[in-house]
Amino acid sequence: MPRVLPVVAAVLALGAGLAGCGGSSDGRPSTQAAGEGGYPVKLVNCGRNLALAQAPQRVVVMNTGSVAEVSTMLELGVQRYIVANAQDFGVSDVPGRAAAIAALPKGGVTLNALQDIPRAAMLQLKPDLVLSNTDAGFAPGLGFATRDDLAAFGANTYTPPHQCPAPGDAGAVVTPTMEDSYTMLRDLGLVFAASERAEAHIAESKRRIAAVQAKIKGRTPKNVLIAMPGYTKASTGDFAYVAAHGVWNDVLAKAGGVNPFDDPAGAATVVPQRAVLAKAKVDAVIFMNYRNPNPAKTVQGIFLAYPGWEASKRKRYIALADSLYLGPSNHVAVERIARLLHPEAF
Repeated sequence: MPRVLPVVAAVLALGAGLAGCGGSSDGRPSTQAAGEGGYPVKLVNCGRNLALAQAPQRVVVMNTGSVAEVSTMLELGVQRYIVANAQDFGVSDVPGRAAAIAALPKGGVTLNALQDIPRAAMLQLKPDLVLSNTDAGFAPGLGFATRDDLAAFGANTYTPPHQCPAPGDAGAVVTPTMEDSYTMLRDLGLVFAASERAEAHIAESKRRIAAVQAKIKGRTPKNVLIAMPGYTKASTGDFAYVAAHGVWNDVLAKAGGVNPFDDPAGAATVVPQRAVLAKAKVDAVIFMNYRNPNPAKTVQGIFLAYPGWEASKRKRYIALADSLYLGPSNHVAVERIARLLHPEAF
């Protein structure tokens, strides 16, 4: 049985993740940068000033249920600065990336119950930059080093701008888009003097997405259920959560799909009662693959449990991993989903 992603557990059990965040997704700037093209670099992230005279030399990447930060560093070619990385899904939609992540140093850290780096271990690593996908990665109540703890040791901290807490936004939910993936590329490109590479990647990503959209233009969007990790009885099709609010909704839209289970209350939503779910219009299923040795078997259990779905009748599904989440590879998901939903266009 595959484990539930730590970020899903955090969102549902601890209230971390997308709730209570504000940032670039809704048009409010939370990051400004200066000094492009070299050092010194000045960056404002989550209301804190980062001043860099050179590229950070001891980077620690918190887990927080993400591979966005470590994947972005790999895409920029600056992974040599990582001294400890806790991010790893075990699989990737980009050839060679899972192996590249697995090969990164782990810093000799014993991870806590959230599969992340506890405070004492973090401080012993003596980082000069700590990356965390959510502000929960700096929460003292979860046993992590705070931003103030790290600042006292001379370490900068970075969280994707859309995840930065914003005054007056308590309880708000911001849905990230692919633009937030590009923002992180630009920010870390600036931090590591790799802005040219970041912009080249963004341009290529947008070119590939535009090519897909030109092919599917005018076609009726398909309803897509995104099945999240945490299955308990794969053979009977029972599962705990479906994806609701997230960057995947933007990915779906650009691929000619729509999420009928969109729920503004959070990233994941509890699956409706079986009778209600059985009547839902589901044209295709996307399985969020997290260390599942046999996604096809798991999805087959879903199809057997819900034979009335168009997805079940046509066996229309795809297993995706990191390209569905925030990160540098959303265009990969757009291409693969579009081919699944609208094969006649390709």
